[in-house]
Amino acid sequence: MLGTTEDGGWLFWRLMACGRRSGDSKRQVILFILCVCVCQSGAETLRYSLAEEMEKDSFVANIAKDLGISPSQLAARKARVVSEGNEQLFRLNQNTGVLTAKESLDREEICPQSDTCTLFFKIFFENPLQLIRGEVEVRDVNDNSPVFPEKEMVLEIPETTSLGSRFPLESARDKDMGSNGLQNYSLGSNSHFSLALGTGKGGAKYAELVLERQLDREEQRQLNLLLTATDGGSPPRSGTAQVRIVVLDANDNIPVFGREVYEVRLAENSPPKQLVVRVAAADPDEGSNGKVRYAFTQTSERSRQLFELNSATGEIRVAGNLDFEEAENHEMVVRATDGGGLSAHCKVQVEVLDVNDNAPEVALTSLTASIPEDAPPRTVVALFSVRDRDSGENGRTECAIDGDLPFSLTPTFDNYYELRTNAALDRERTAEYNITITAMDWGTTRLSSRESIFVQISDVNDNPPEFTQEIYTMSITENNSAMLRIGSVNATDADAGKNARVNYALVRQEGKEQPDVSVNSENGDVYILRPLDYEEVRAFEVVVRATDGGSPPLSAQAVLRVVVRDENDNAPVVLHPPLDSSAAAGELVPRWARAGYLVAKVVAVDADAGQNAWLSYELAKATEPGLFRVGLHSGEVRTARAVAERDAPRQRLVVLVRDRGQPPRSATATLGIALVDGFSDAHLRVSEEAPAAEPDGPLTLYLIVCLACVSALFLATAVAAVVVKVRRARRSEAETLPTFPKPATESNAGSLPRSYVYDVCFAAGTVNSEFRFLRPLFPCLPAGLPPGPGEQRSSVCSQDAANLGEEGDWAAQGRAPLSEDTGPRPAEAACTANRGMELNVNSDQNPWCTHQRRGSSAQLPDPPSPGLGRAGPFAGLHHPGLVCSGVGRLDRQLHPAHRGRRSVGWEAMELRKSAERLPGRAVALILLLLCVSGMRAETALYSVPEEAERGSFVANIAKDLGLTGEELSARQARLVPEGEKQYLQLNQHTGDLVVQEQMDREELCGQTEPCLVRFEVLLESPLQSFRAEVSLTDINDHAPVFLNKEIVLKIPESAMPEARFLLESAQDPDVGNNSLQHYNISSNDYFHIYTRRRSDGRRYAELVLDRALDREQQAEVAFSVTAVDGGSPPRSGTALIRVVVLDTNDNIPVFTRSLYKVRVLENSAEGAPVVVVSASDLDSGTNGEIAYSIVQNSEENLQTFKINPETGQIGLKKTVDYEETKTYEIDVQATDGGGLSAHCKVEVQVEDVNDNAPELIITSFTSTLSEAAPPNTVVALFNVRDRDSGDNGRTSCELPGDQPFSITPLAVDAYALVTSEALDREEVAEYNVTVRARDEGSPALSASKTLLVRLLDVNDNAPTFAQAVYTMVLSENEPAGTSLGRLSATDADAGKNAGVRYALEPPPPGAPAAASFVSVDTESGTVRALRPLDYEEVRAFEVAVSATDGGSPPLSAQAVLRVVVRDENDNAPVVLHPPLDSSAAAGELVPRWARAGYLVAKVVAVDADAGQNAWLSYELAKATEPGLFRVGLHSGEVRTARAVAERDAPRQRLVVLVRDRGQPPRSATATLGIALVDGFPDAFLQLNHAPAGRPQQQPQAGEEDLLTAYLIASLGCVSSLFLLSVLAFSAAKLCKARLRARLSPRSARCYADGDFATGGADVAGTGTLSAAYRYEACLTTGSGSSQFQFLRPVLPSPQSSAEAGAGKDEEPLCGSQPAGEREANPRSTAPPPVQPPDWPAGRRVHA
Repeated sequence: MLGTTEDGGWLFWRLMACGRRSGDSKRQVILFILCVCVCQSGAETLRYSLAEEMEKDSFVANIAKDLGISPSQLAARKARVVSEGNEQLFRLNQNTGVLTAKESLDREEICPQSDTCTLFFKIFFENPLQLIRGEVEVRDVNDNSPVFPEKEMVLEIPETTSLGSRFPLESARDKDMGSNGLQNYSLGSNSHFSLALGTGKGGAKYAELVLERQLDREEQRQLNLLLTATDGGSPPRSGTAQVRIVVLDANDNIPVFGREVYEVRLAENSPPKQLVVRVAAADPDEGSNGKVRYAFTQTSERSRQLFELNSATGEIRVAGNLDFEEAENHEMVVRATDGGGLSAHCKVQVEVLDVNDNAPEVALTSLTASIPEDAPPRTVVALFSVRDRDSGENGRTECAIDGDLPFSLTPTFDNYYELRTNAALDRERTAEYNITITAMDWGTTRLSSRESIFVQISDVNDNPPEFTQEIYTMSITENNSAMLRIGSVNATDADAGKNARVNYALVRQEGKEQPDVSVNSENGDVYILRPLDYEEVRAFEVVVRATDGGSPPLSAQAVLRVVVRDENDNAPVVLHPPLDSSAAAGELVPRWARAGYLVAKVVAVDADAGQNAWLSYELAKATEPGLFRVGLHSGEVRTARAVAERDAPRQRLVVLVRDRGQPPRSATATLGIALVDGFSDAHLRVSEEAPAAEPDGPLTLYLIVCLACVSALFLATAVAAVVVKVRRARRSEAETLPTFPKPATESNAGSLPRSYVYDVCFAAGTVNSEFRFLRPLFPCLPAGLPPGPGEQRSSVCSQDAANLGEEGDWAAQGRAPLSEDTGPRPAEAACTANRGMELNVNSDQNPWCTHQRRGSSAQLPDPPSPGLGRAGPFAGLHHPGLVCSGVGRLDRQLHPAHRGRRSVGWEAMELRKSAERLPGRAVALILLLLCVSGMRAETALYSVPEEAERGSFVANIAKDLGLTGEELSARQARLVPEGEKQYLQLNQHTGDLVVQEQMDREELCGQTEPCLVRFEVLLESPLQSFRAEVSLTDINDHAPVFLNKEIVLKIPESAMPEARFLLESAQDPDVGNNSLQHYNISSNDYFHIYTRRRSDGRRYAELVLDRALDREQQAEVAFSVTAVDGGSPPRSGTALIRVVVLDTNDNIPVFTRSLYKVRVLENSAEGAPVVVVSASDLDSGTNGEIAYSIVQNSEENLQTFKINPETGQIGLKKTVDYEETKTYEIDVQATDGGGLSAHCKVEVQVEDVNDNAPELIITSFTSTLSEAAPPNTVVALFNVRDRDSGDNGRTSCELPGDQPFSITPLAVDAYALVTSEALDREEVAEYNVTVRARDEGSPALSASKTLLVRLLDVNDNAPTFAQAVYTMVLSENEPAGTSLGRLSATDADAGKNAGVRYALEPPPPGAPAAASFVSVDTESGTVRALRPLDYEEVRAFEVAVSATDGGSPPLSAQAVLRVVVRDENDNAPVVLHPPLDSSAAAGELVPRWARAGYLVAKVVAVDADAGQNAWLSYELAKATEPGLFRVGLHSGEVRTARAVAERDAPRQRLVVLVRDRGQPPRSATATLGIALVDGFPDAFLQLNHAPAGRPQQQPQAGEEDLLTAYLIASLGCVSSLFLLSVLAFSAAKLCKARLRARLSPRSARCYADGDFATGGADVAGTGTLSAAYRYEACLTTGSGSSQFQFLRPVLPSPQSSAEAGAGKDEEPLCGSQPAGEREANPRSTAPPPVQPPDWPAGRRVHA
């Protein structure tokens, strides 16, 4: 129900609060009573019942009604139901409170063999936390009928069985329980049996047959009964089985022979197995009683040996050799015995007929085995006789000698013959004779025999010994050991025996010393008596004699020559310099000696010979190691360089002299050398002329360094020029590649050695990037470079450079143009296989030059458009805010030879993405959130056949992700396998997923289907992870295999037809259709095979007996069994089945127990004993010998257990795991020697050990939590499960660290994570809560899970203005809607609570209505003018502004807005004097005598504006005499500029222009009329009385208008020309921009560090700014003439190519934005523009 008392108290106060709010006292009382009732329900459990097999979403209960709460409260408290177990069986509707079944429930499946079936569930409430337990009892319905395990039961009952005997029947099975279970059995109508019912221990009912009437086999051999099992359901269900009673025969008949005597005539020597006769006895009985077995009785032992009787068939066959001469008749007695022991007898008489079957026999009477070779002819050698056992003509014989031998036969008397010699003999030609005498009879089939007589010829000493060689040459190394064998001499004697025995001896020569060798007299081995010295004796010769042992003896002689080999036993001896000479008093060398000057010569000799005496000289030690050198073979000591002043005056050299022996020997010579300033001239003439001096060492070094510097400078200049040209060429779309100059070849001066030549590898599009020479990890040399002398080049690039097309030259490859229909030339890919490897000055990495061949593809993929959806299983996986938009398309057909390669032009046109991070924690958090939001949990599924070769294509990850290969490489895509081994490989350049290592499905997954290889594709910048699976499809690569090639089945002949015999199953590791499907056997008369399927789907075979076996007819049946799988083509495996038919075996083995239950600890060692099964057999002999085996088991059991076939001990093959399998059921078969078997079951219970850590299962998790949440607010609900049991599975939970959370237990394994104190989002915005679970096993295991809890904002912070008073300036006359600026207020809250709205506060009474002047945008805070203002009327005003957030209730703050009106030049000057209505004729009078500076008049004007707008200036715009008058600039005084002359006209007209200093300036004109008079009276006369003939001078208005037209025309021409120039320049820019738009996206063009040749100069021009202070200028397309300001970049520039992702063609993010956008963005925090101090205010820098 409602749980604990605390929960009831909470509910009480909740209900009371509701009552108080309602204001109804009566309702409050009712709620109080309801609360008390609910609280009294305490810890009760909700119990419901539901019938099984109800439909899906069937009603279970109304939880809301039972708990007494409304459905709205269920939804408000987030009520949910959780079933105990892995499967969710119920569903709770929060809107109605109804609990329904999620799916149809089957009680028999959920609770098999259980009387009651109860499902437990829990209802979780939040806010506050509450847990209510519930139970649902699944009621049984009668949906299952009783089922018999076998549809037919066979009982064999002897006909002699007594009445009342009971025979148990196999019980039926009913899955239903209670009254719906099995209740009754019934038997069909019959006259012999009745049915008796019984009840077992567990209440199960069983049935027994009771014999009511005697059985008679002769009357009825078989009875068929129908057994019916009925349950107690309504309506009842039933099941039937057929009971077949086989009446066994009783032995009441004896066998009867067909004849009493069998007479047979048989020729002697009949072959074995020949049929003599078949005796037959019939027995009316059947079965074992009717099976007759035959045996000899009262028969002699000889007859038993000559004849064999088949005990089953009665066939008598020949077993031995019948001989007429031995016995002419044979008589035998045969006994026939049936299975019951009754027998009968008959006689068999065999008469043997004589045939010529005996060959003549030769018998030696006398033999002389050895005769001397000098015996005379006719000498008798042997005497023999010939006999034939046959009679008549078969017994007559004749003799002869085979071959041409010096012997003959002489008949003597009767059947005797003599063997004599008939010629002289020679033992040396023929030492022995094998004389064959053939005797032949006169029979029809003539027989003969041969006798061999071996005659040896004895030797006579008539041959002397002979040596194999006349001269024997043997060699020996000097310093040998004494008595060393060096060889042997060999002499042979044609005689034999003693006459052929040879003795060896040395022949002594008079006058010579005893030789140093000896010869063994018996075997001729030669030994050296003492060590020899090559330097003393190099060779010697002796004579050896060989003498035989005859009488008299004969002899022969030979020469033995011994050669001594030299050994390196003498060290070199130094002759010069002598060893006793002092090293100080040595050679003299002048200080002017050049390199190669001969100082001395070391002379040494070696007493050895050959290469042991070859000497070499080397310098072992020297005072100045580099000053002298020694000739390797000459021993000459020369100067290696010129002697310098710094060299020590005394030098000491140690010269090592070494020979070439093995091992080498050496000696040393010491030379003392003195460096002197000079010798006498005579000494100089005698001295050897010094060789030509080589260039001075340091000078050469300086020259090389200088040349290298100059070459490097030249190369850098050339590369810079090429880079500039190439960049310009690329900008103009000339797709050509830079040509790299050939590096210089090696020489003695100038270029560096080949090992220090660097290869500069530019990625595509970065030919103008900076680089510096770094130490290469591996020198990368192009194929076009010539090999240097004496060095071996090692370059990764050179492997493919040799195959880079038809040209082998490096530069020639670079010159090849890139056309539209071909891919890049191979040389372009030589060092750009990884296009991100750029050499930049900020890079600390050394690029590797590698070649990678891409897989073929027909066409380059189009780059994805931002407006198009992405195809493939990863559709929609990209966040739009993190990728550059405006990517154009580029379709290019590749040449067939280069398909799959990306062209350099394509790589150059791809966007460069920045790998920089936004500064600041907030920005980093935003990026992280964006990256996480772009990730998806979708899983891509691919398929590849097993055993696929390495490199086999699986899928294109880039295509499925909607990315290009360059994007995949730039984002550092990689595969993360789920296991430890990596089977797949991702090509970052093409996006192809290929097989890295062959995968064997059977090895990886065994019989599991499907077989999945899981991995993740990890992308960076932004971080994204995609799961994928590769399904290994099975191929038919395994044929079914029988474990034994020969299966022996021992079947008694008493086996009944239809008997089944389990065969050993064949093993096929394949699965599905490729696995084993069926068995078949070869044709035979007795068996057919039946293929069955186990519960796990595997197939096994049973042999079914078709007809009874008859051992008398066939004692053994052999045929082959074939297991065939379902592959295409199918595979098969065969084995030979040999069925041995055994004699009657009437006792089967009996196990001591039918079920063995044992326990074994998991992780027990291999070979550990499990249990010993035991069976006994009452039979004796082989029929009583029992063999144990495991049958009818799964592959897992066969791999886990083994059994001793003799002792029955079951042991472990491998360790067992409690969590994988808790119980093993093993079928053990005990088979006796007669083939009968019995079975028992062994149930192995695996006992748990603590080998599994607890598992944390999050049931519910609220990732976001309000910061105003009270303590004990539920954050997460989780279960802790430990797969172990007992203490090992008992767990506890804890929270490590100090965090405002705690764990509250809810049930046995259910916990809640709740808050323990108040939260504040402004202090900590999120928590990483780690929950740790630990079990109580020994040792204890633990597991943890981290939950990220983010706090939701509550409106607890009011907005805050950045300033208390905002001052804004507004120019007068600005139109309505003009923006004055922006107000900025921030709110520490987030989301809606942080949204600030601005408003003007109403003015206090009496204050001017400032709200009619300005307005504030409620969203952005932008202040705008409502109407134009006049500075002359309003110069400033103030208004109160409020900022209100979007919380509930809203919070607000106020600030003062002060608006200052700035004056504009909107008023023209007004001329006060002269007045406008005055006549110009009546002006000023100037006397003709006036001097220069004479004050004529003063123009007075005023301006209503203020400031500089009111500052007036005066100038003379027009005058009759321009040079006569001038006007004061600021005073307006009109004075004469010169003295008045007589030629000046008497009337002058001046137009004075009055202009203010406003922008734009405004002006007014004043016209003055001046009269030049001689005196003032004349002036009045001239003014009033002009002459009639002289017209008055008036302003010529036509001329002024014409001048104005000219000025306007001129201004229009100039403006038009300027406008045309601007338009032409803009058109050129637009054309270039359009051309670039075809190659690059229409997005902001960002110039990064790598785009400039230098780092940029600072303002002072003192040097290069560091990369951290460089500015990025971002110009939109076509805005080359736009203005920009130097702003602090939003994103810092990349510090190095390593930090920015060196080698990625990515466009850095733009770090600046237009000023208008900064003003329009209220949240922009960019600082105001920074200007140099010398620039005037308001001035901007133009790009």
